[in-house]
Amino acid sequence: MAQPCDDGPLIIRPDMIRFDKVTKTFRRVPVLDAIDLQIGLGERVALIGANGAGKTTLIRCLLGEYTHEGRVSIDGLSPRSERTAVLGHIGFVPQLPPPLKMPVGRLIDFAAGLCGTDPQRMLDLAGRLGLDTTPVLDRPFVRLSGGMKQKLLIAVALGRDAKVLVLDEPAANLDPEARKIFFELLAERAEHATMLISSHRLNEVAALVNRVIELDLGKVVLDDRVADDVSLTGMLGCLISVKRAEPALAKALLSWGFADLGGGLQWQGRVAGPDRLRFLGMASRYVGLISALSLAEDEAA
Repeated sequence: MAQPCDDGPLIIRPDMIRFDKVTKTFRRVPVLDAIDLQIGLGERVALIGANGAGKTTLIRCLLGEYTHEGRVSIDGLSPRSERTAVLGHIGFVPQLPPPLKMPVGRLIDFAAGLCGTDPQRMLDLAGRLGLDTTPVLDRPFVRLSGGMKQKLLIAVALGRDAKVLVLDEPAANLDPEARKIFFELLAERAEHATMLISSHRLNEVAALVNRVIELDLGKVVLDDRVADDVSLTGMLGCLISVKRAEPALAKALLSWGFADLGGGLQWQGRVAGPDRLRFLGMASRYVGLISALSLAEDEAA
């Protein structure tokens, strides 16, 4: 999660991340097959593919955790042989939180100390995500809920001045309000960092990125730039009319912060622009109940 930092600045080059003929095998079975990729500063890349496609292995090679054939570099340096110089400039949010028994307060102090970051910066970011750390500072990290762990890991990753953010299913355990804040935090870093966002479902991350890379059986099968016209901080006003009141739909809409305008038949709320596909996916489960649904840019946002 946290890696040592060096004291020197990271010099920016056009390609922050490079994979040159990267091949990785396990028990003679190729998991990555001669991967060639170049990712520049400011790119927000969705790394997608089914389970077993090679996404996690590619990330672990990027983090210097695996030996492999070919070359991986971050700003021209090897994350395997120059770990201190490289990994101090990476913010990483893993898909599965590590089973750390360290108390939350000590973990924050440890992570911040590695890079000379003020621990309060990470605590403030956790607060923005909706996690009040004061009651849990003495609680072991492993005993936090899934959502609390995710918020803390994001706060630690974004609390350092990382030029590369590697995010593996980063918003999987976040509530809608925390996801909105998460998008805002990414927007604050968009021009100054390269982001690699891994997911097995494109609709989870499509509106966050400006490039999509798909892996299948260890090969790149799609590398496409996508429209970058959705603001990470934009909001959409939404109005929903339903045919009859339905407790399950009401519960779902309340979890998104919607307000009941009368008898459970009309609902109004706001949806973060990057979350619109996720929201529409939720709404599609109740398509038989919904008589009207409108989404429009919220000028008051």
